[in-house]
Amino acid sequence: MYAIKGSSSDSLAQRYARVQAEIRAASDAAGRREDAVHLLAVSKTRPASAIADLAALGQCDFGENYLQEALDKIEALRDLPLTWHFIGPIQSNKTRDIAEHFDWVHSVDREKIARRLSEQRPAHLPPLKVCIQVNIDDEDSKSGVAAADAAALAAAVHALPGLALRGLMAIPRADSNDHNAAAFRTLAMTLSSLRNTIPDLNTQDAAKLDTLSMGMSDDFSAAIAEGATFVRIGTALFGPRD
Repeated sequence: MYAIKGSSSDSLAQRYARVQAEIRAASDAAGRREDAVHLLAVSKTRPASAIADLAALGQCDFGENYLQEALDKIEALRDLPLTWHFIGPIQSNKTRDIAEHFDWVHSVDREKIARRLSEQRPAHLPPLKVCIQVNIDDEDSKSGVAAADAAALAAAVHALPGLALRGLMAIPRADSNDHNAAAFRTLAMTLSSLRNTIPDLNTQDAAKLDTLSMGMSDDFSAAIAEGATFVRIGTALFGPRD
């Protein structure tokens, strides 16, 4: 598998520059535009100060897994123009805070959660951008809808007024590059088929169904080759966790 190289002693600026360069290189190798792939900085367990430092270098998109930790950081950094993505499993009793404080949710995996997010999205905010999480390898230990059921859930999400369906997310099992490339390809094909199978999907809606959230530090290049639009990278940016 491909991993971003570097030293744990590198500065945040050095790691950020290296990750950006590796994303550009992978995009070039795949024949894709440089602006087609966005870096989502996975900031779970990282302090607000580290997020602020990375934001000062130009990073805008941050992904959080743990709600209360995320809410504390969102409040601490409320004066910065950041885009917050919730990327962890969602419990029913957490949907209101997610709907009120996040811009994106990558981990919708059942209709009940989608309905609660839609109903609880404040009216003064734009629709919450969401991705459906697909359990691409049918692993019991992971959240996500089976690929065969993604179309039905996508149609239900598309019909909810408080949500804007944007695409799909997956976390393949840790395996070889060949396996992960095949998993990413399957997710990309699933997204493509959604554009033809969701009832009442008009041309404008289809154009917005454009997001593939897939790939992390060890497999982002394979994900980019298969069409990733968000790659979720944490340790390679912030360094090893304590």
